[in-house]
Amino acid sequence: MPEDFLIAVNPDGDSALPYLLRVPLGDGIILKSRDTWPRTAKVYCHRIEAWPAEPEIVARIPTRRCEQRGAAIDLVLDRKRENRSQFVITRIRGGRQAIFWQTSRTTKQARPMVSVPRARASGLPDLTVVVDTHERYAYSFGDRPVTVERRALPAGDYGVTRDGDLLGVVERKSLADLVGTMVSGRLDYQMADLAAVPRAALVVEDRYSAIYKLDRVRPAVIADGLAECQVRWPGVPVIFCETRKLAQEWTYRFLAAVWMAADEESLGAAAVARLASADPLPPRPATPGEVRAWARENGHAVSDKGRVPRRLVEAYDAARNQP
Repeated sequence: MPEDFLIAVNPDGDSALPYLLRVPLGDGIILKSRDTWPRTAKVYCHRIEAWPAEPEIVARIPTRRCEQRGAAIDLVLDRKRENRSQFVITRIRGGRQAIFWQTSRTTKQARPMVSVPRARASGLPDLTVVVDTHERYAYSFGDRPVTVERRALPAGDYGVTRDGDLLGVVERKSLADLVGTMVSGRLDYQMADLAAVPRAALVVEDRYSAIYKLDRVRPAVIADGLAECQVRWPGVPVIFCETRKLAQEWTYRFLAAVWMAADEESLGAAAVARLASADPLPPRPATPGEVRAWARENGHAVSDKGRVPRRLVEAYDAARNQP
């Protein structure tokens, strides 16, 4: 019978992989991991040599089976949900060895099979993106002309600012995060905060169809909740981008478009301010009906039809222009 599968906190607080895994194969394989389970995407892992002397255990799960199969390690845990997974050893760009933790769901998840265009968003040679200090595993925009700054944002996870003013933001969510915030009621407050920003959007790193494959909550509840969000806050679009890479690309191009729109607005306001002021319009000429009504009220004889005498028009204008 294999040992228990252990998940602990990585004591190295500076590591980008905050968890440790002890996989019960042989004498035990110890990995650093980006997450505690591959729920919506494959999880990157990296092997280390030593298990901490006094680990902070996050989870200790009995194991039904753990065995090597080629370049993979099959792991079956003794629990009803999230019980089957696999560690795949492969090589990535540059020939480096990499380990990915995956499930059948993440393996079967359809890839968009598209290449991201290399053109700069809106033609900008550089864009400074502010990343909220609470955002974990933030987009790096490494292959884009982006300068990343870490700072607290009043709303969203990524934003662009000018002269201290927040121009626009993007809130990033995995499907699991979207469902969790919706069920807890926190999504309403987040959407309200986003709506207070001049331009904002919420991007989800998954397909919309994945909502209807949820098994821990009724899919109709989440679908209705999303529809209600769009009706209540129509100025904050919810965008499904299939994968993390496409979500990062959409975020980059959205924030670049926000920056350009702010440029256009400031240029337009300056151009309008430079326009010469027009002379004031002369008073609107009186209509025959207005002159006849005034004449009768002031004891002047006037016919119901035909041309109004000029003297009455002049008398009406004189009376109207009196202070």
